[in-house]
Amino acid sequence: MVNKILLFMVLFVSAVFLVNIPGVCLAQPADNTGINKRDTSQKEITADQQSQTKEDREITQKIRQAVVDDKSLSTYAHNVKIITVGGMVTLKGPVRSEDEKRTIQEKAGQIVGKNKIKSEIEIAP
Repeated sequence: MVNKILLFMVLFVSAVFLVNIPGVCLAQPADNTGINKRDTSQKEITADQQSQTKEDREITQKIRQAVVDDKSLSTYAHNVKIITVGGMVTLKGPVRSEDEKRTIQEKAGQIVGKNKIKSEIEIAP
């Protein structure tokens, strides 16, 4: 009797797993093609254009530390690109909400001033 119950449980769990496989296989993969194409434009600033002056590196480091220290922010927010060139800061990348976007912009603004921030942060779907 115990063997029949165990066999039934194994078959049931296997059936549930197999039924869900098509849904997993058909899921849309993340597609950053549009963003990647946008970032190849000469007009778009990218992370490899980060200035290597001591002042710019320190600004980027301070903003990054402020963002990472805020544990209420998502992993997306913690990974926003912070690019500083000539004291001007560009913020790029996806975040989970308008609140996260605002929080990151405010943190950067507290460090360099709101007039030195260019935000290209997007809300992820």
